Amino acid sequence: MLAKTDPSQKLYTRMRLWEFSDQYVVEPSDGSSGSCLAISRLNGSMTLLDEVPSPTGNAPKIQTIFGLVGILKLLAGSYLFVITERECAGSYLGHPIFKVSKLKVYPCDLSVKNSPEEQQKKMESEFSSMLKVAEKTPGLYFSYDVNITLSAQRLNDLGDESRLLPLWRQAKPRFLWNNYMLEVLIDNKLDHYMLPVIQGSFQNFQSAIGKDTIDVTLIARRCTRRTGTRMWRRGADSDGYVANFVESEQIVHINGFTASFVQVRGSMPFLWEQIVDLTYKPKFEVVKPEEASRVAERHFLDLRKKYGNVLAVDLVNKNGGEGRLHEKYANSIQNILSDDMRYVHFDFHRICGHIHFERLSILYDQIEDFLVKNRYYLLNENGEKIEEQIGIVRTNCIDCLDRTNVTQSMIGRKMLEIQLQRLGVFDADHTISSYPSFDDSFKILWANHGDDISIQYSGTPALKGDFVRYGKRSSQGVINDGINALTRYYLNNFIDGTKQDAIDLLQGHYIVSVSRDMASKKPQGKVEAVASFRLALALILMGFVFAMMSLKRVRYDVWHLLFSLLWAGLSIGIAGFVKANGRVFCNRPRLHKPPV
Repeated sequence: MLAKTDPSQKLYTRMRLWEFSDQYVVEPSDGSSGSCLAISRLNGSMTLLDEVPSPTGNAPKIQTIFGLVGILKLLAGSYLFVITERECAGSYLGHPIFKVSKLKVYPCDLSVKNSPEEQQKKMESEFSSMLKVAEKTPGLYFSYDVNITLSAQRLNDLGDESRLLPLWRQAKPRFLWNNYMLEVLIDNKLDHYMLPVIQGSFQNFQSAIGKDTIDVTLIARRCTRRTGTRMWRRGADSDGYVANFVESEQIVHINGFTASFVQVRGSMPFLWEQIVDLTYKPKFEVVKPEEASRVAERHFLDLRKKYGNVLAVDLVNKNGGEGRLHEKYANSIQNILSDDMRYVHFDFHRICGHIHFERLSILYDQIEDFLVKNRYYLLNENGEKIEEQIGIVRTNCIDCLDRTNVTQSMIGRKMLEIQLQRLGVFDADHTISSYPSFDDSFKILWANHGDDISIQYSGTPALKGDFVRYGKRSSQGVINDGINALTRYYLNNFIDGTKQDAIDLLQGHYIVSVSRDMASKKPQGKVEAVASFRLALALILMGFVFAMMSLKRVRYDVWHLLFSLLWAGLSIGIAGFVKANGRVFCNRPRLHKPPV
């Protein structure tokens, strides 16, 4: 059905990393007879060696690694990314899939450390701190045997010649998380070391229904074109690439048959932003509104080329700030709507509220004809294609997380029921809910899927996850949503700026050069130089404490009433200043203004 890569292009699955004083040496230790790779610690240059050199000084440290993710070039040095721990996440079309448990960065920057240029050292130090954040990147997956950047349908459509290529050459660049970091390895023709990695999610389970054993897999592939954090990557760029674009593929194996169904999510495809300013919900701002139609047209043209027919499901509110975005979205695509390009608006919050998610059946009734018409991918027991998916459902809310995940799980459930009925596993009147054990596993599958995608974009698990996980809302779920919402507020305002910088470095969205980064910085204004949110918060709390203490002593001395008013006024004044200058206090990306 789906042939493995040519054995001559086999990737190394286990290696030893030798840390010498002047170089790193990577030695294959999986039984392969390939050459060792030497990487200079001075400047990152590479050479192939027949064997590991004999130590001349102190004994080198030796670390077992499971893959080279790539090399990142900064000012005068390079950084080697390797996988030091992995865990098996399951199998994809019969091939093992691994999750990166630990990513480690090894610096090749001795030339910088020995440089007399203090400014250069300072810049490199700042970039190094960003790479510490990069080491904690969640949701990274890889395979030594199969191209996981492609859906089952696209993988099966590969020609025989393409299947003989190294995995990195088969990979779809927009889902290849380490695409930019592989460039140095590509230049050095190191095919055996070049491990394609995706960011997303990989979940699966097996369940028995009667005599049949069903294997269900759910995989997410995050697009790298406009990747980033929740508040610093919104909307689309001028080329039509959108934030938080994720392809979700649901695969089922049973009795030799393989069925696959793909859907996507992504931010509303025009130029808009929501810049953090310490308010709980910063206002939405449409950027270059005159460009909205052109950007949306580019986005949907790209989707049509890649997936065929498109049904855009818009879940945002009809009124308020979200309503203005909905109106701009709906108007921007009026000229491209057709029988093959449809748009459906479903006001999730108005119709479903916070607990009545069963009302999503109203949405399903509106889109069922599209799902039936555009079908799903199906292979029989002989590996022959008997059905093909010819269209895609594209879902969005504001974040493309919580409402989107609830909706996508509903669509995935309906499609799986259709597939199992066709394969004779379910009777015509049976649904997933008819089999409690299978139903529970399916709910957990989609809940974990939503949490993984949400953690990568917002820093917390998905909201409304209790409904996806248990099929109903609970008081504990509402409490968890409140905690996660407050955590998002903190992360968005005080952490995500640095995280966005790290992402931009890894993806090559910010190219480091001496002329660009070593130029003298514009001096900060007085407010920026002394602004500290923690200090401001401490002063506010101190003011209220002293105000309350003074109030308690008013009965002994009326002057304490004046003091309490003074302290309260001071606290209110500081709070007002913080609110008015909220953007100054936030952790913002330092490398460059977020591109639109």
